[in-house]
Amino acid sequence: MALIYASPASTISVPHHHPQRHPFITTTTTTTTIFCHSSKNPSSSSTSATQTPTIPNNNPTTTTTTTTQTPSSSSSLSDQLLPLSLTLLTSQPTSTSSPPLPSKPTWVNPSKPRPSVLSLRRHSRRPFSHNPSLRPLSELSRSLRLSPDLPSALSDAFPPGQPPSRDDALFLLNSLRPWEKSLHFLHFLKSLPDFPLDTIFYNVVLKSLRSARQWPPVERLASEMIEASVPLDNITYSTIITAAKRCRRFDDALSWFERMYRTGLMPDEVTYSAVLDVYAHLGHREEVVALYERARASGWCPDAVAFAVLGKMFGEAGDYDGIRYVLKEMKDLGVKPNVVVYNTLIEATGKAGKPGLARSLFDEMVAAGLSPNEKTLTSLIKIYGKARWSRDALELWERMRTNKWPMDFILYNTLLSMCADLGLEDEAEKLFEDMKRPARYVRPDSWSYTAMINIYGSGGNPGRAMQLFEEMLESGVEPNVMSCTCLIQCLGKAGRIEDAARVFHTALQRGIQPDDRLCGCLLSVVALCKEGETDMVLACLEKANGRLVGLVKMLGEEQVSFDDVKDEFRGIMNEAAVDVRRPFCNCLIDICRNQGFPPRRANELLYLGTLYGLYPGLHARKSDEWSLNLRSLSVGAAKTAFEEWMKSLISSVEQEEVLPQSFSIHTGSGTHKFSQGLACSFTSHLKKLAAPFQQNVESSGSFVASKEDLLSWLQSCNC
Repeated sequence: MALIYASPASTISVPHHHPQRHPFITTTTTTTTIFCHSSKNPSSSSTSATQTPTIPNNNPTTTTTTTTQTPSSSSSLSDQLLPLSLTLLTSQPTSTSSPPLPSKPTWVNPSKPRPSVLSLRRHSRRPFSHNPSLRPLSELSRSLRLSPDLPSALSDAFPPGQPPSRDDALFLLNSLRPWEKSLHFLHFLKSLPDFPLDTIFYNVVLKSLRSARQWPPVERLASEMIEASVPLDNITYSTIITAAKRCRRFDDALSWFERMYRTGLMPDEVTYSAVLDVYAHLGHREEVVALYERARASGWCPDAVAFAVLGKMFGEAGDYDGIRYVLKEMKDLGVKPNVVVYNTLIEATGKAGKPGLARSLFDEMVAAGLSPNEKTLTSLIKIYGKARWSRDALELWERMRTNKWPMDFILYNTLLSMCADLGLEDEAEKLFEDMKRPARYVRPDSWSYTAMINIYGSGGNPGRAMQLFEEMLESGVEPNVMSCTCLIQCLGKAGRIEDAARVFHTALQRGIQPDDRLCGCLLSVVALCKEGETDMVLACLEKANGRLVGLVKMLGEEQVSFDDVKDEFRGIMNEAAVDVRRPFCNCLIDICRNQGFPPRRANELLYLGTLYGLYPGLHARKSDEWSLNLRSLSVGAAKTAFEEWMKSLISSVEQEEVLPQSFSIHTGSGTHKFSQGLACSFTSHLKKLAAPFQQNVESSGSFVASKEDLLSWLQSCNC
């Protein structure tokens, strides 16, 4: 990956590209300023192999904001390096801010009403007429569907001079599958002389193409209609717009919507709801709210579909105020939600981090006499699991069994995953056995076994996890990369390195492609290896990611310079997925500390991790307290960060800086039932060092020390 650098003071203005906008909406173009900094090592222009870079931390933490100036020297190191990390390593785009919601109803001047943006009446459908020849037509339709040679079949069915009637042709066209045959039948009708081919025939074929997600034929057919002067009605435009949406051609959908207005045709509520959904998929919430309010001012009373679109949009953005706005609008207009709307709103409240509101919506849904489906229950279980509401989740499971609500394998797997996250081993075993009952139409799949292996692995039961893995293979269920990763991690922690290597080779034989998470798992096992076991795991890692093995060997060699390590580290991080970069760095630091590598290597890796933004918020400085946040670090990385923090403190004392009265360390307490967290290991480390940090009784996973005690300890141990 090519990396481009600029001088520290240079700025780049990047205009945001907006797709085509609705003609009634006015938007402005904004610019974003991106800082580019030099990537040179701040310690010196040329660092020798024996130098150890230190992590300076002499400035208070400030809130990072977008500005047109170079970050000030008063910000913390992680905040100063954030723009640089975004330049050096690829990252995911951030979400946009929420649009302002209407605080009161839109007022319309009755003497000068604004022009309407939609038709308040749906496009009328052609009524069904009784066809006495329905049975022969059904048989003909079936023969045409099964015929391998449709042109010959049509020639036999309709000889020259005996064309089908309009109703018969429409019935056959509507029943033909797949889309190629319906399109061919339309061309056959066009070839007939004086056949009354009007808009409805094209609409039927467009719907067939939409179902098959065939966008190029949709565009060609629409263009044919325009060239042949066949009028496009609301159903035509609605079908074209929804076809573009299903094919994720959102810009094309908006283009056809604008064309609809230019031709003078007013969209009905079906087309309008589809366009709202298109804007929502594009993330243009401002346009959705503006379009919605404009239609409401025209007298539109939205249906459940429109509110489902709004609820999903605000839910995707985690916008709780937007969800409340949707609920209020539905209540004010007297719109009763259906199951689809409730599912959308429940899922939206979960993404907004409001499990209580999700539970209230579910209770309201049941009280209204609606039966929840599999999607409803799956969404609610996910929300409860994320909120760690185990009791509510298990109570919901009992209600499912009592009321005989539908339960598919996705719902079972969601329950098992929740049990794995919360460490509910007994409950998970009951669920798993219930899935294996002969009366159940669902059977455990690879994700079911993965959840159970994860539970046993987290609980420190490698024997049961290995037994379940072998049971999975014997039952014909193919393992996935996640199940192998969980099992290898469990065996590595238990010191069963040979079994871990055997599982890895089994995965390769089964055709499983190792991903970055599995590579990170193997790195963590390398850190746990004893003498003579490292080469066995590195041989496995070589088959998954040989470049990582090369970096591990570089770190173990004394003569390799820091610049060489830096270049290779940056290349590996750019190739890795964003969510595994920090775990990679943590594991590499653990390997350096546990495998007897040169002492400076762990410090160099921590410096590089901070340089590239892998440890944001590591240090924080306030007037009354300096703190070290170790929540995202491994045990080895946390020890290294503590050592560097103490060096920074000594430097501050030597420079006669004003020190706060309190110092704190935050490790987190670990919410998993089986998780000891970092706090336990770090507590032992502090006791071994006789450091004056004491457990904070008000906050688990936090340690505090006074300035006097800490300075006295530093002097006594000659740090």
